[in-house]
Amino acid sequence: MTDFTTTRTVAPPAPRPPSPRRTRGVWLLVSGLLTLLLAAAALVAVAPLRQPLPAPTVTRTLPASTVIPGKAPTMPWPTSGQAALAVPGVASLGTSGEQKPVPIGSVAKVMTAYVILTAHPLDRGEPGPSLTVSAAQAAAYPAERARGESLVPVVAGARFTERQALQAVLLPSANNMARILAAWDAGSVEAFVAKMNETAASLGMTGTRYTDPAGLDPGTVSTAVDQVTLARTAMELPAFAEIVAQKTATLPVAGKVKNYNELVGRDGVVGIKTGSTDEAGGCLAFAAVVTVGGRKVTIVGAVLGQPGADTPVQLDRVFRVTRPLVRAAAAAIRVHQVVRAGDQVATVRGPLGAATTLDASTDVAVLGWPGLPVRLDVEVPTVPAQLPAGREHGQVSAVTGEGEPVSATLAAGAALDPPSTWDRIREHR
Repeated sequence: MTDFTTTRTVAPPAPRPPSPRRTRGVWLLVSGLLTLLLAAAALVAVAPLRQPLPAPTVTRTLPASTVIPGKAPTMPWPTSGQAALAVPGVASLGTSGEQKPVPIGSVAKVMTAYVILTAHPLDRGEPGPSLTVSAAQAAAYPAERARGESLVPVVAGARFTERQALQAVLLPSANNMARILAAWDAGSVEAFVAKMNETAASLGMTGTRYTDPAGLDPGTVSTAVDQVTLARTAMELPAFAEIVAQKTATLPVAGKVKNYNELVGRDGVVGIKTGSTDEAGGCLAFAAVVTVGGRKVTIVGAVLGQPGADTPVQLDRVFRVTRPLVRAAAAAIRVHQVVRAGDQVATVRGPLGAATTLDASTDVAVLGWPGLPVRLDVEVPTVPAQLPAGREHGQVSAVTGEGEPVSATLAAGAALDPPSTWDRIREHR
């Protein structure tokens, strides 16, 4: 009998399913790790966004100065004596001769009139207060006439308004009226002369010394440069400018008188004062008004020490050398563009390579002549992070030696935009 042995294969037991608590723990661990990783990535990405953007920087590209191009004008200066020319509000046109103190004759009466008008101001056409010729002043007239002085006739008790007295001083160059005005203002001629010298010092006229209000005394000396300084200042007084531009005037006692300055009314000349003595020669302080580019421009000058045997010759000489100076100065002055619309004035660099330019929005033009230096000033406020194209921001100004600034606004060429969030993150990767 055969014995059979039966072999039975027993399957391994099935694994136990994980408990719900264990599964939850794994997922919490994985989720926490992912959250930490995402938070870390977010911190890395956001960190650069928390840093403030640097402000845009401005770099000036326009030079600090320029020179009006062309050949500098050559002035027809007198061959003797000394002279000076200036264009108020622009610059000096130069000088000739040694600027040393010399007698100036009746050009001294410019200071006399200036002191009177600063102490007793007049508007245009205003007569002002009256003054009366004293008996002593009238009695001095015959002796003054015998000395050959330039005078107007006066009598005791004659009354002159301030304007009439100034007309007598500035047109027919009356020495006696200069002294009468001096005593009327300061109480004595000596006290008035002290005021003249104080005024000269206050104006910076370092080469000037007055010893009398008429200029007859050769001790009254000045330079052409100083007289230009005074003439410019005096012409700012409306009554002074009005009187010296007159060809004639009607005065008490004297009647109609003429202006000794024969250039008035020619070549734009509007004054100022002649002077002539043996010691001074022919002298003239002058002003002319010309139109340049639709603007009224004043030229002021002085010529001293022109030779001649007597007053008519001396004055003729000074007139002859002054007219070419006035004409040459008028021809030299022009309007010159020193910055043109669209000219780049500065560049602006923003963060991450952003950039634009600041350009002149209009032309900038100055009065002047070839060779005249012009200062160029640029003012740009802090540039914002965003600046649209064409937006005005800042200005450029041009200034001659003593002129007022002429300005134009600046405008952005292209738009300046701040970098995007993605650009900022990518920059710091």
